[in-house]
Amino acid sequence: MSLISQNVGSKNRVKSKEEGAEEPAFMEGNKENEDGRETELVMLREKKRKKEKGEQLEADEGREMKRLENFLFGSLYSPIEFGKNKEEKAHDEAGDGSALFFVDRSANSVQSVYEDDMGFTERSDVEEENKQRQAAWVDDDEENNTVNIATTNRLRKLRKEEDESLISGREYVARLRAQHAKLNPRTEWAQLDFQSKDYQYESSDEENSIVTARGYEHVEGFDDILRTNEDLVVKSRTKLLPGLLEYSRLVDANAQDASNGSINSVQFHRNAQLLLAAGLDRRLRFFQIDGKRNTKIQSIFIDDCPIRKASFLPDGSQVIISGRRKFFYSFDLVKAKVDKIGPLVGREEKSLEVFEVSPDSCTIAFVGNEGYILLVSSKTKELIGTLKMNGTARALAFADDGHQLLSHGGDGQVYHWDLRTRMCIHKAVDEGCINGTALCTSPNGSFFAAGSDSGIVNVYNREEFLGGKRKPIKAIENLTTKVDFLKFNNDAQILAICSHMKKSSLKLIHVPSFTTFSNWPPANRSLHYPRCLDFSPGGGFMAVGNAAGKVLLYKLHHYHHA
Repeated sequence: MSLISQNVGSKNRVKSKEEGAEEPAFMEGNKENEDGRETELVMLREKKRKKEKGEQLEADEGREMKRLENFLFGSLYSPIEFGKNKEEKAHDEAGDGSALFFVDRSANSVQSVYEDDMGFTERSDVEEENKQRQAAWVDDDEENNTVNIATTNRLRKLRKEEDESLISGREYVARLRAQHAKLNPRTEWAQLDFQSKDYQYESSDEENSIVTARGYEHVEGFDDILRTNEDLVVKSRTKLLPGLLEYSRLVDANAQDASNGSINSVQFHRNAQLLLAAGLDRRLRFFQIDGKRNTKIQSIFIDDCPIRKASFLPDGSQVIISGRRKFFYSFDLVKAKVDKIGPLVGREEKSLEVFEVSPDSCTIAFVGNEGYILLVSSKTKELIGTLKMNGTARALAFADDGHQLLSHGGDGQVYHWDLRTRMCIHKAVDEGCINGTALCTSPNGSFFAAGSDSGIVNVYNREEFLGGKRKPIKAIENLTTKVDFLKFNNDAQILAICSHMKKSSLKLIHVPSFTTFSNWPPANRSLHYPRCLDFSPGGGFMAVGNAAGKVLLYKLHHYHHA
């Protein structure tokens, strides 16, 4: 049995081999193709699995990034939709656009966008008045108008219900405000009712029992600053920078009535609106200065005196007028009356053309003959005393509120006089000067400038000069001809130096740095031959009189007030 079974098996195996050998060749090719397809399918499945795995990793990374962003910045990527599950989200996005509607939640995820707005609209009128200032104007048409928020894509986010479309104008404004507040949250410290937990700013005045607020309780007081057009910083108190002077040319001060002769005196009244101009045409003119029209107010004709100098008393009540005559005139601004004074008793001066008025309006000092200085009372117009220099007197200047007088002249020395004792308290040579021709002091009396016929201007510190220091702070050498006129402005940051003998020979000096302004005088030589100059009390205007009979007016932009 065993042998038969073994033979049978072998026969079957042989038969199967023969049958396999008898199969056609194309069947073998088909099997090879099927094997290749199976290999490709396996590779495709492997690639698909790798792709799905990569997408899964990217999705996991995206979710992790969103989780971190939500942790740091709030729930930015978790909008809540009405009645929608995550599985229905993809289907809705392909629908009619209702997926555009969602309720945004802020970083704290406590209230929805419109829950805050509902709280805002449901406040009582009392709470509104306590928390906010009342609106200056309310549009009544907001109640009558309606807005369709369903037809415009960018307004669909304002819906509270999915099928909501028309809302009132007031409700539309409220929702826009709430949406803006959510997208642009305000910082806590800017809120009126904010109180810092870590820092409590308090300032108290124990004497007056005044406590300024924690959390801006007096915010309306601070807000008053924004309700006026006044300057928060007064420019005239700031430092004037050297280099370039900011100025502009205005309408001539005497454009309505120009002079037929040279202008020898210009001066602003203490109110900064009235300007006098006087010259050799024997007329004294007054103008109201505004920089636009400069209206002429009055003109006075002095028949027998070509005017060499005219000056207001500092109290603004009178004008002193003089020329190359042994008398002078006084014009009362209140009474509009002209009085002729002189000749002075006991004096033989034939010219009283050079004089100065004391800052206290009590004394008028005239330059006399042979070094004499004549002191005249501004009230009685009578001679009350004389001072005598060693050389000829040519220039005068008051200091110390009118208690001291400085004089300069032909001996090249500067004298200091005490008018209370009428004694010379100090005398010293002006460095490098042979003949002194001009003198002026700063408004606060700390500086004085002395000019000579050589064109050099020396600037001194008055206290140091009185203490024995002879060296000037600065020797200004910008003029080449005789110095005829010197003038400090109101805050002593600008010194004007002038010579009559040369065109445009007027320089403006920046006193803190003692340098000239490079853009002055103007390049077009419009100054002609300058004769006199004055600054307005506030420093905003500068008037320049010239030999052509014009009073040029300039605006200095650094100074805000005239």
